[in-house]
Amino acid sequence: MVTGGAVDLAVWEWPGEGPPLLLAHSTAFHGRLWDAVMRLLPGRRALAIDARSHGRSGKGPLPARWPAFGADLARVIDHFGLRGAVAVGHSMGGHALVQTAALRPAAFSRWLLIDPTIYPRERYSQPPFDGSFTLRRKARFDSVEQMFERFRNRQPFARWRPEILHDYCQFGLLADPDGLVLACPPAFEASIYAESTAPEADLYPVIAGISAPVVVMRAGMERGAGALDLSASPTAPDLASRFARGRDILVPGRSHYIPMEDPEAVAEEIRRLG
Repeated sequence: MVTGGAVDLAVWEWPGEGPPLLLAHSTAFHGRLWDAVMRLLPGRRALAIDARSHGRSGKGPLPARWPAFGADLARVIDHFGLRGAVAVGHSMGGHALVQTAALRPAAFSRWLLIDPTIYPRERYSQPPFDGSFTLRRKARFDSVEQMFERFRNRQPFARWRPEILHDYCQFGLLADPDGLVLACPPAFEASIYAESTAPEADLYPVIAGISAPVVVMRAGMERGAGALDLSASPTAPDLASRFARGRDILVPGRSHYIPMEDPEAVAEEIRRLG
């Protein structure tokens, strides 16, 4: 636990060698969803954060401001004294890691952004997404297995590796007096989506200053106009070209949940980055 700030942050550590990986997860999930990737990288040191109001970390206030996720990562960077590490972020986690380029510019030597939630720039001047559908989520379960059985044949989870879905269920629930509840409250998740297009979430000025190598993996399923489709890619198609040393990888046949569907592809890109 990284304490001393506004929110206590849980960080999972894999001991090992090489430049450490700092792994940041997507909205509503947690750091242990990187387990499948790390099983493919034996002996590699890594740190995976549970974002505020996710996993075992403390609860943050509403609304869920996106700059707070980057500030939390900066605290983790300071706590572990990271310099020259490898940033690996999925979705919201990719956005948060890009924030740290301005907050802690020496922390990372290279980046892997997996379908990061960085929209085309014009999206930040448009109305927010409606995330209220998350308020209808079942948030209470009798057991991990009940949650797993409820989700295993439903999209987007039906596309996931079963063992990764089980990791989500095992570490995505917290005990309370009446059973088990989602670690990420639906109201917090809804607020994340609503705040994702706020002007303060526009990272293009930060992106322009990143000179290190950046790989952007994008899902083949593209997001259309209108309703928020969580399985489609939120990433600006030209995002890699906005970085001084960006490289774009389009992953055909995959949804937004690339690490859950194809951990081998993610592990291979990490190996290439070194």
